[in-house]
Formats: sequence, structure tokens, C-alpha cells
Amino acid sequence: MTEADTSNERLDAVFGALADPTRRSILERLRAGSLTISALAEPYDVSLNAISKHVKTLEKAGLIRREIRGREHACELDATRMAEASAWLDYYAEFWPARLDALEQHLVNKRKRDTP
Repeated sequence: MTEADTSNERLDAVFGALADPTRRSILERLRAGSLTISALAEPYDVSLNAISKHVKTLEKAGLIRREIRGREHACELDATRMAEASAWLDYYAEFWPARLDALEQHLVNKRKRDTP
């Protein structure tokens, strides 16, 4: 497997994990610090098992780390993979201004043609 393949798999996992609003909410809550699975589950109207599945998806994507402390599983945010995804988005962001400028010019030209 090439480095590009590995990078693409990591991006797929990150964007897949971020596609779910509950998982994004969990990440937002972890910005404040480490929380147990039970504490993470409190505000959601889903089972502890469902939250555990969300946590596994986030963990597999490399967005959180889990530490087992006795019977408790504590989770904390790991933004490294999110930074990789952000860098990928930033690479394409350089094309946006040029595309928007082209759209603006197209609309100006269309308005000139359509105005009597």
C-alpha cells in the first residue's frame, strides 16, 4: 500500500466520522477535556451502546484517544487527523477565489448582454 493510499484511507475515515452530527457533537464536547463514555452519553437520547459505537468510529478515524481507567473508558480529542483533513481542504481552497472571480465575470457579462 502506498503512502497516498494510506493518506486517502485516513481522509475517508475522518470525513466519514465527521459526517454524523452526533459524532461532531461528541468532538465538540471533548474540546473542553477528557470525558468518560457515560458522561459523553448523558445529553443524547440514545443508548450507551450507540454512543460506544460512535466513539469507536471516532477512535478508528484517529479523532479521539481512549484510555481505560479501571471500569471507566475516558476519551479525549486528538486533532491531528483533523489537521490533516484541514490541510487537504486548504489545498483546494486556493482554487475557490479564482472560480468565484470567473463566476462574477460571467454574471457581469450576462447582465450586460441581457440589459437593453
